[in-house]
Parts: sequence; structure tokens; C-alpha cells
Amino acid sequence: MAPRARLVHSEPMAGEAGKAETRKAGRGRSRGRNVRITDVAAAAGVAPMTVSRVLNEPDRVSPETARKVRAAIKALGYVPNLLAGGLSSRRSRMVAAMVPTIASPIFSAPLQGFTDRLAQAGYHVMLSLTGYRADAEEAMLPAVLARRPDALLLTGARRGTAMRRMLAAAGVPVVEIWDSGPAFDSLVGFDHEEVGREVAKFFLAAGHTRFAVLSASDPRAEARAGGFLRAAAEGGGEIIETRRLPAPSNVSEGRQALREIAPQLHGRTALFCSSDLIALGAVTEARALGIKVPDALAVCGFGDFDAGRASEPSITTVSVDGTAIGRQAAELLLARMAGAAAGPAVRVPFRILPRGST
Repeated sequence: MAPRARLVHSEPMAGEAGKAETRKAGRGRSRGRNVRITDVAAAAGVAPMTVSRVLNEPDRVSPETARKVRAAIKALGYVPNLLAGGLSSRRSRMVAAMVPTIASPIFSAPLQGFTDRLAQAGYHVMLSLTGYRADAEEAMLPAVLARRPDALLLTGARRGTAMRRMLAAAGVPVVEIWDSGPAFDSLVGFDHEEVGREVAKFFLAAGHTRFAVLSASDPRAEARAGGFLRAAAEGGGEIIETRRLPAPSNVSEGRQALREIAPQLHGRTALFCSSDLIALGAVTEARALGIKVPDALAVCGFGDFDAGRASEPSITTVSVDGTAIGRQAAELLLARMAGAAAGPAVRVPFRILPRGST
């Protein structure tokens, strides 16, 4: 069949055959088939290079021009061949992100900030959910790298030798988030053990002498729990109970864990939970059992979730700006992809937010 441009601009054809050809051409056009970048440029009144910049380097185009080009793309149904463009420039314009879960704001907030910033620079994010098993992340990595991402985001900074070899062989910039070093390449995070220590100091300063922990079983949660227990013991505190819960842990598991340790809570106790969801479960179950919060049981969580703020009483928590972590991670990768050397690890602050549960 003749190229569509000739069909669209040809004189009307007589008979049913002509109508069929016209309908066929129209159906193809509506799906973006054979619509070229030059068609988009003509419709938007710009040069083809400007269309390319809107797709690949939007920061270099004025907002008004970008708006006209995107309107033309939408009107014509144009679908850019990003793979072909990536092959010619050795860039896929795609960044892979591997995180344990998006069900929790702990990881969804950084991912949102990361994705938003990269989208502004013309990159797409390919998401892989690894769960909380290190071997699952390592097993998934070859499939991710086979897609030839321009860069990679990982959660945590504790990798085995085999995984480090794969990352080194891939030769792409890597940023690790939500942890402290040593980093493979770049890192944006904080010290989880330090978080636990500061929570223990917060409770000790309030006069607490009896301590308990409900912690999920992932390495970062356990680091927070470990820091808390060590600092509490060093401060002369008595460790009443510790419980290790599956990761990720939820409100129901927090309730069950509190129910199980309730017989030990015969004196005023300070409870540190590795997430606000566990803390919410603990506070809910305490109320059901008639344990007064915070008079008999003071509770601190981690994450500053909406659910913790809305709880009655509201839950004291450790707040980390996850969105800022994601945006900073994106900035580091953009700089690395532009040729910058890997810099020192970026440490982000955290703070304890006292609320009604303490």
C-alpha cells in the first residue's frame, strides 16, 4: 500500500474501495502508525529538533513550546520510538528503581520524589519490587540490567560480592537510598542505628526505666531496634521484652504482638516500634486491653504516617523526609549521567516528633 501521507493528501477515490482505503488510513493514524516526528513538528510549528528536545531534554525547552509540542503529540497520536533513539545515542532514557514495596509510605514517598524529578529531565522510571529478601534483589538484577537502564536506584547499601560484581560490570551510575554506607557508588540516607539510639535517649530523658521493642525483621528495622536496645541498656534501663515480626509488618501484627507482651507490662514501659503501622496496632490493642497510653505505656513509631497522626492518641514518631531523599537521589544520578564523579554520601536528617502517645 502507498505511504499514508499520499493516501491522506490524495484526491478522493470513487467507490467502496476508496472508502475502505480512507477508513484504513484513518484507523492507522489514530493509533500513531507512521506518524513521524516531522508531522508533530509541523503541527506544533516548531523544528523536529525541538520535538526531540521536548521528549528527551524537556529542561531545555520553554514551557509554552513544550505545551504546544505535547498537544500536537496528543492530537496526532504520535508514539516516539524511544528505543531507536536510545540505540543511536547509547541512552535508553530509562532509569531502573528497585525497592522492597510501594505499599508503605516509607518507600512510596522517596520513589515519588525520584520519579517526579527524573520525569522533569525526560527520563522514565522502570520499577521492580524486590520484597525484603536480599537474594530476591540479587536474582532480579540481571533481568533489570538486561533492559539497559541508564542508571539504577537501589534500596539499602549492604550488597554481596556477586551483586557488586554485576553492578561493576554494568558500568552504570548507581544510587542507594534509605541507608548509610559504605556505598557502591552514590548514597542518600541516614544511620538507622542512630535513629534507635536517639529514641532511647528521648525516653530516658523523660524518666523511663523499662523498655520494650516491636520490630520488623528487615535489616534496617533491626538496626533501629538494636540501636534502641543498646542505648537503653547503656542508660541503665531494663529491657522487658523484644519481638521480631515479619517484614513488612502491619497494624494487625502490631496488635497481636502487644497482646502477647501485655503480661510483661506491669510497670510503666516505653515501647519503640519499627514503623508507625506497628505502633498504631500496639496503641489500638493497648486501649482494648485497658492499658493507658501514655501513662502506663509510652509508644514511639517510625515513618510519620498519616495513620499515626490520625490515631487517638496521635503517635510519637521519627520523621524522615522521604520525598527529599528521592529528589536528591535523582539529582545525584542526573549529575553522574552528565559525567560528574561520584561524590560523598549525602546524609539526610531525621527528627523525633513528640505526640500524644508519649
